[in-house]
Amino acid sequence: MKSNTLILQTAAIYITPLQLLFSVFLLLRGHDEPGGGFIAGLMASSAFVLYMFSYGVTATRNLFKIVPVDMLALGLILGMISGLPAMFLGQPFLQAQWWDIPLLGDATLKLSTPLIFDIGVYLAVIGTTLMIVVALMESETDHPSGNGD
Repeated sequence: MKSNTLILQTAAIYITPLQLLFSVFLLLRGHDEPGGGFIAGLMASSAFVLYMFSYGVTATRNLFKIVPVDMLALGLILGMISGLPAMFLGQPFLQAQWWDIPLLGDATLKLSTPLIFDIGVYLAVIGTTLMIVVALMESETDHPSGNGD
């Protein structure tokens, strides 16, 4: 199912990148404020769904750099990996670990296992949502009457 509406197609070109950028903001903001991997993943998924409604499943698949099922698997693997550093240090699984990485000058980059976990959730939510929506849209194109015959 593809929209033939010029307004929606034009809007999707501009709104999709903004939604994806906002989803990254929500992902990174989630440590100290409301947000995080789940809501950021839903925001990114909605960007791809908007594009899919505007240009169809085939055009959206060409937009992906990774297949949704692989994105889901990568997200689950990252979520699991985020718990391993604590286990190696003799702490409970998923105990938060923080690292300060010095940058040029006096700046430091703070990385953490919760960020790795949130990125895993982000990818898992995007992969799951897109698998569902693509399957629904492909079944709609196979059976446009909606009765499954």
